Amino acid sequence: MTISNVNTKDVSGGVPAVPRPGKPAYVIKSDAEAIEVAKKLAAEIAPGAAIRDRDRIWPVKELDSFSQSGLWSINVPKKFGGPEVSYATLAKVIEIVSAADSSIGQIAQNHLGVLAAVRTVSDEAQQKLLFGEALRGTRFGNAFSEFGSKRAADFETKFVDAGDHVVVNGQKFYSSGALLAHLVPIVALDEQGRAWYAIAERDAPGLTVIDDWSSFGQRTTLSGTVILNDVKVPKTHLVPGYKGYEVPTADGAIFQIIQVAVDTGIASAAIAETISFVRTKSRAWVDSGLERASDDPYTIHAIGDLTLRLHAAQALLEKAGYAIDRAIENPNAETVAEAQIVTAEAKILSTEIAIAATNKLFELAGTRSTLAEHQLDRHWRNARTHTLHDPVRWKYAILGNYFLNDEKPPLHAWS
Repeated sequence: MTISNVNTKDVSGGVPAVPRPGKPAYVIKSDAEAIEVAKKLAAEIAPGAAIRDRDRIWPVKELDSFSQSGLWSINVPKKFGGPEVSYATLAKVIEIVSAADSSIGQIAQNHLGVLAAVRTVSDEAQQKLLFGEALRGTRFGNAFSEFGSKRAADFETKFVDAGDHVVVNGQKFYSSGALLAHLVPIVALDEQGRAWYAIAERDAPGLTVIDDWSSFGQRTTLSGTVILNDVKVPKTHLVPGYKGYEVPTADGAIFQIIQVAVDTGIASAAIAETISFVRTKSRAWVDSGLERASDDPYTIHAIGDLTLRLHAAQALLEKAGYAIDRAIENPNAETVAEAQIVTAEAKILSTEIAIAATNKLFELAGTRSTLAEHQLDRHWRNARTHTLHDPVRWKYAILGNYFLNDEKPPLHAWS
């Protein structure tokens, strides 16, 4: 079955599953190659990003290129045939892709996070099975969060044991990537209240994905409601995710650093758009006595401030990646806390520069930049939407408690 770009306004009810890729994905060989592949992909997907956002067109071809490029298996361990790049490299890859199209950058987040969890908590047989899927180009979506619960970590979705498989019932929302996934990891509770990843086939009977994502930002993340009605998941695909938070592991920091990378990419794109617009379209202010807007000293100062803050966020993002590497190599309370703390620092800076840069774009570029033909508001909408995933007011609290009271961050996927 060949699928072309789809305008989702024409889709109602449950969306049919897509087939697995007809050929194995490429396997990247090194960190340097991962960066080069990301740059090539970014150049391919960037030109259509504004139109996809405007018309909410699914990035079908672009997502296929992304998952077939080898970038969706870059954290598969070398033992299982993957490149096992540094998390500093993985974060840079997501930043580069997100600068081109932040919705596409976000789609890979939970796929990569689940692979990290498999490394942490699965036995060797399950690792071989699921890492093999990733290396072949199989895309993992997600059905984690639920709509209407009192807290983000409250889950009503449960499963019951049925011999060689489990049966899952519940409903999910914010399911980024689920519409075009091949496998859907579902966070579901067992009878003891422990959270597992029940990884279902996208076309499993009883699993319905509805295209009802209506946010004003991150409009093409292929998200929506997932309805689970007696969905059977083989125990080979039941991953004990809760074990990643019973003892110190890097799992939470890994989920977080990918969020940070998306926001850093949005900031980078907004600053690049600002510089380009000021250079080519903006007019000098009447009182400046200048011929070019790019010679305005106040604009020059503002661009300097924005780029400084972006570079600081990028530096912390890289530092966080290396801290995660150390926590994976030697997981203990200290290394894991360091990874969480540096990632929280990066999260704060990336959020603040993403919001600042996407807002400042219009002030510096001028009224013309608000014209619909430029579609520049997508950067602000994307930044405002995506940065809501993990509020930075809680990151400040984590940092303050750590440095003032020697209190380590809590162990969960939001920390």
